[in-house]
Amino acid sequence: MRMRYLSAFLCLGMLIAGCSGGGSKLESDSGSASTGTAGTFKVALLTPGPVSDSGWSAMAYKGLEAIKTSMGAEVANQEATGTKIRDAMRSYARDGYQLVFGHGYEYNEPGVEVAKDFPKTVFVSSSGGMTATNAGAFRFYLEQGFYLCGYLAGLSTKSGVVAMIGGDDVPSIRSTFKGFRAGAEAAKPGIKVIEVFTGNGQDVAAAKNATLKAIDQGADFVIHQANAAAQGVFNACKERNVWAFGANENQNANESGMVIASAVIQAEKPFVKLATLVKDGTYKGEVTLMGMQDGAIEFVLNESLKDKLSPEAIVKVEAVRAEIQSGKLTVPKDEF
Repeated sequence: MRMRYLSAFLCLGMLIAGCSGGGSKLESDSGSASTGTAGTFKVALLTPGPVSDSGWSAMAYKGLEAIKTSMGAEVANQEATGTKIRDAMRSYARDGYQLVFGHGYEYNEPGVEVAKDFPKTVFVSSSGGMTATNAGAFRFYLEQGFYLCGYLAGLSTKSGVVAMIGGDDVPSIRSTFKGFRAGAEAAKPGIKVIEVFTGNGQDVAAAKNATLKAIDQGADFVIHQANAAAQGVFNACKERNVWAFGANENQNANESGMVIASAVIQAEKPFVKLATLVKDGTYKGEVTLMGMQDGAIEFVLNESLKDKLSPEAIVKVEAVRAEIQSGKLTVPKDEF
């Protein structure tokens, strides 16, 4: 009799397992179960820092959210740097993500490498020059915005010294600094432009110390490419009463009260355009450049601080902006 009860119990267990699929649920990067269904368009974003940084990573997250809202896509994101980049890319590809976007130059080479093993997934980085059939780069012409920041700094500096504070030393950041330097030198020939890299886009204290040292050398306008560490730049500028520029996101409302203008990437439309190509199956591995003419780059003056600038400087900056938008002026950038 006991054997008959045991047999019935085992049969019941097998029936329950069959109804439930007999497997464990898939886990997303955030640790929650994936809710995607067959046929769902899936897009993942990898960033070098938190999407709450009010700058580089936050800007990309806005693009990801635009894809979710306008296309009904299932989206996911996570921080991934160094050796974790390839693992994250492979994980998303195995989970059926059709587009994996790496936000930075450092994601270009890994994306092209991993793409060979996952032909049904497109890997795109927001900088870089390497491509494959299903991999490429999506470059924002941020140098245009940086040029205008540099031009305004050159027109407005009293010390004749301005500074650029970078976190990670990568070609894409150096190229934006090239744009800032060109703008500053166009406005004020002979201007001294200090360039410093801390080596870490997350280290707020290092960014602050680097900025203070630049200010000690006479800098009275400072721009950054420091990702989450940008707050250290702004804190130093507030401490020494020196003007700062925002980068990537519109950072004019920063609590420091020292951001005079921002060089901004408008990521939403470019991200959606890219995702549409991937979803339609028409994406081709290439390097796409998006600038002011495409509505992807903007230079935004801080309206609450405009009275700190001379009216003549504002007029001149607007004239240069018009030249860039019309194509009359080509802002220098590095090729990489």
